[in-house]
Amino acid sequence: MSSAPLPTSPPRSPRSSGAPHRPQATALAGRADADHVVAHTLLNCLLREVSGPEHQTAVSDGHLLLRLPRCGALLRVALRRASLIGAHRFTGPVSAQRPDGWAELPWQTVAEHIHRELELRTGVRNDEFLAQVASSHAGVSAALDAARRESGTPGRRGADAYMDSEQSLLFGHRFHPTPKARTGSLADWDRYAPETRARFRLRHLAVRREHVREETATPGALAALDRQGTVPDGYRLLPVHPWQYAMLRDDRTLRAAIGRRDVLDLGPRGAEFEPTASVRTLYDGRDFLKFSLNIRITNCLRKNAEYELTGAVALTRLLEPVAADLAARFPGTDLLREPAYRTLDLGSRDLAEGFGVIVREGLDARLAPGVTGLLAAAVADEYPTGGAQLARLPATAGPAEALAWWDAYLGLLVPPVLAAYFDHGVVLEPHLQNVVLGVDADGTPRQILFRDLEGTKLLPDRHATALATLADDVARPMTYDRERGWDRVVYCLLVNHLAEMLAALADRHPHLEPELWRAVRATLDRRATAHGDPPPLRALVAGVPLPAKTNLLTRWERKADRDAGYVRIASPLVPDLLSAFPGTTRTEPWSATP
Repeated sequence: MSSAPLPTSPPRSPRSSGAPHRPQATALAGRADADHVVAHTLLNCLLREVSGPEHQTAVSDGHLLLRLPRCGALLRVALRRASLIGAHRFTGPVSAQRPDGWAELPWQTVAEHIHRELELRTGVRNDEFLAQVASSHAGVSAALDAARRESGTPGRRGADAYMDSEQSLLFGHRFHPTPKARTGSLADWDRYAPETRARFRLRHLAVRREHVREETATPGALAALDRQGTVPDGYRLLPVHPWQYAMLRDDRTLRAAIGRRDVLDLGPRGAEFEPTASVRTLYDGRDFLKFSLNIRITNCLRKNAEYELTGAVALTRLLEPVAADLAARFPGTDLLREPAYRTLDLGSRDLAEGFGVIVREGLDARLAPGVTGLLAAAVADEYPTGGAQLARLPATAGPAEALAWWDAYLGLLVPPVLAAYFDHGVVLEPHLQNVVLGVDADGTPRQILFRDLEGTKLLPDRHATALATLADDVARPMTYDRERGWDRVVYCLLVNHLAEMLAALADRHPHLEPELWRAVRATLDRRATAHGDPPPLRALVAGVPLPAKTNLLTRWERKADRDAGYVRIASPLVPDLLSAFPGTTRTEPWSATP
């Protein structure tokens, strides 16, 4: 490959006559296919974590170029829209430079190039990577097939806009290399996956009281489990995900307990539940039940560890005054509590974790009347695969309406996250799949609900007394130090959440992207003043690089998600800082910084 410098001509402004035409939402969704989606997702990760930080990227003639210097490849992909934060929209196939021109690559070859580059870069072999990418491709393909079947089945989606939003994420996290990688059989996924619009009854176990372990943060919190059905005197009801029961039913300790009648298998009973986007959290329209599943999704086994069962209830207690304060100061803010858990106590950790179920409040407990909940990830989705996608909200139809929508959204989301950190020492995790947006009839933001306490952490110096009352194996996973906590807040709030929601707005109104980022900066500036100008927030307003989670490198090195690192990417908040000084050269806004 030639060693000549990469071209550095900037993308055309969306205002110019040469700007790419924004396709209609339905046409854009219709062009999405598994091959391109998987290849684009891999390029997103490569750009953010490897090629960008190493300054091996450029935009030229409507294409993004990425050089892989160690394996000697130059890749390119057409740009549908360039992004000020480097979260570009791609279109069409990925190509590689050949002596006689550019040759289109299948997604498998894109993965193989990245596999080779990472091996040469890190000195680490990962024999799982290509199989996991293939698994993710199979997951995306299955989700698209299910969506096509649904489109030919009138009435299947029903009128529940919230569950439609939960089940519309066909492609997953676009900055994760294997967002739909998964274990388990295709038949089981068809039976239990959110993408197939699955509905099913729970398996019910009756467990003698002495073999039940449970905790509650508030009186009556276990009613969400007990109301599912009746059991004989002396027993407690333990609802179980039927998929999990099928995987654990032959456990010797469980079989012995059933033989002694310490556990009664009552079979499938009760009302039907539906899977949310997380797969293992189910909803019946009243309560969320977060089950364990011995299934690997992306790179994690989805089970409730024992410390997470106790930790959810402990955090619900500890966060009650914090949640009350945030709700009072920032109307429209609330937190979905996780006030109880129940599990099987037969002296087996595998069964205790495998059958542990966490109760989470349902939306009706926190949403105001007349407000509809939508999963934020579905609103921000690149492709309009569900009715919640931002392009389908009437309130964002025109530029003025879109800016008003954005101001309302920022006002709901940003202040409580920053107040939780600076005023209470609490690290909320507002990534797109952990936030429910409440909208009115035309889609205007009215409420923000934070959910899933698994990712919520405490700063230990602010909560030392409370943490000291907990067992060390429960308290330790509930904390982040200040630096890691701040990185998590900034990544989830700005890079994962606001950047993606902003991208969805910019897809609809491309010329607004700079103004949308100015609104983000103005909101952060006001919050910095409100909190007494703390240095981390003031630096953020000044445009310091932003932390972006290294999903690709974490997956490559087979680390736990908690141990994921961050790369620093150029901030779009102060794009003209250097240009104000004659003779300076500024880094292009789509280039990452090391």
